[in-house]
Amino acid sequence: MARTGRSGRSRLWDATESHKQAAPTSSTRQTVDALLANGLPYSKKLSAHTSCVNALAISRDGRWLASAGDDPYVHIWDLYQEVVSEPTWRFRGPRSNVFTLAFSASGQYLYSGDTRADILKFDITHLNDPVSSRGAASNSPSSRDRQHDDSIRAISTHPAQDHVFLSASEDGRVILHDTRAESRLTRAQGTLQQIAPFSCVQYHPIMHQLFATSDTQGSVCLRDIRMAFGPASQRRHKGAVHKYVTAIAKQGQACMARPETSSLTFDRDGRRLALTMLHHYPTLYALNDSFPIAMFSGRHLPDGSPVPPGERTWSNSCTMKHGSFGGLGSDQDLYYAHGSDDFRTYLWKIPSESALLEQRVVVGQYEWDMRPRPGEIGYAQTHSSPRYVPVELSVPHARLTGHDSIVNTTLIHPHRPYLFTAGIERFVRLHSPTSITPSTEPLPLTPQAVRAVPPTDPNSRQLLLRAMGLIDDDAADEPDDDSQAIALFDQIIRTEGNGDVFDIRPCGPGYEASDSDDSDSEMETSSSGDAMAE
Repeated sequence: MARTGRSGRSRLWDATESHKQAAPTSSTRQTVDALLANGLPYSKKLSAHTSCVNALAISRDGRWLASAGDDPYVHIWDLYQEVVSEPTWRFRGPRSNVFTLAFSASGQYLYSGDTRADILKFDITHLNDPVSSRGAASNSPSSRDRQHDDSIRAISTHPAQDHVFLSASEDGRVILHDTRAESRLTRAQGTLQQIAPFSCVQYHPIMHQLFATSDTQGSVCLRDIRMAFGPASQRRHKGAVHKYVTAIAKQGQACMARPETSSLTFDRDGRRLALTMLHHYPTLYALNDSFPIAMFSGRHLPDGSPVPPGERTWSNSCTMKHGSFGGLGSDQDLYYAHGSDDFRTYLWKIPSESALLEQRVVVGQYEWDMRPRPGEIGYAQTHSSPRYVPVELSVPHARLTGHDSIVNTTLIHPHRPYLFTAGIERFVRLHSPTSITPSTEPLPLTPQAVRAVPPTDPNSRQLLLRAMGLIDDDAADEPDDDSQAIALFDQIIRTEGNGDVFDIRPCGPGYEASDSDDSDSEMETSSSGDAMAE
């Protein structure tokens, strides 16, 4: 454990807080490595919600944490307080489940998107005012946008402009919003339409003319705003300048599979992006490379030993999840975190891109069919094209506990070594490598026990019918805890938790990467970035 000075603050914390002024990058990374040597074993609950917490966001300066979910509230937490014990502000407004939150570039606004296709805009400028002036501030949204016709899956704010953001919806549209009065785009010119429902959209953090999209058919593209929006005369390929191969082949399987991509995220420099795939591993890509350079799994424990037989490990078969890059105190995103159906959060340390590329193997189809490597996964553009076998990062740096059900959302703080997790339960958990932190009272060790899923539940049928809206809820029967939600998702795990992507999303021998992608059929894929726009 790190030594602590008279002030009660860890000296390693002091080093990470001041690294930009005082320490060379390599020295800072060594300090962070030392700080994280034992993972993030301390934590506390941030409790305010009354139902599942689906979405988290942190302002770019790292001060504000926003949380939202299945209740009608959006909570704002001040991470610069000496003790974070309750929200600084609570907004009302969502009329259904919120699955995405995003702060604007300067932190002036917060946007939320929900399953009733509402995009709400909240003005949070008053939070920086003295406490005495907050009483006159509104706890309602300043505007409500209803341009979409189905669930909002993602909102991504422009990295430099407060009034500009992108939204992606299950109605098959990505919309470019500009809330300034002088905006010249018509609604048609600001809309990108395709047949498949979109699952995510993200601005590139450095090259602001680029953004990435994913959809439920597994198509993932890098697009140029100048080609995706505006008058029809300037549009081309719906803006697509690069495609990422998500179809997989497996030794011993006659068919390929194309997993549903439920979310994506860039690292802070925009050099890498990670995809969350249903019934498959989180997958890492270099920006200019169509084929992945790594997969994240949980086959081994953090000490390198295999997971014991019968013990549940990382999986993603039941819910929409979001992963997160982060430095945990470093100035580079050296780590990737992701929640799991086994009620844990996994944190992996990412090797250098060059090291991952050196270990990636390319195998021709004939050799693939002949080499006896049962279970090996390779990515391919077509059934007959070479298989790219990325490195499997199977040893997580840490496995974090503290939840009794599925962890859907992970978020690493942009500057401090905090990791936030949330999911089926009605709280957010703040994880830390030390007990003493700048924003909390001394933290306890996180309980290490992981709850087992019971083999049966006599109330499972009633829970499913209630969740489907086929029987009425009696408010008087609602428990004042998470027991009902936990029992419902236990049943979902029992029925869907062992899904095989090759049974669920198979692609036959005639598969081509463009078959299910109506938006980008003319685009080529490349392992060297030839399709990237200059």
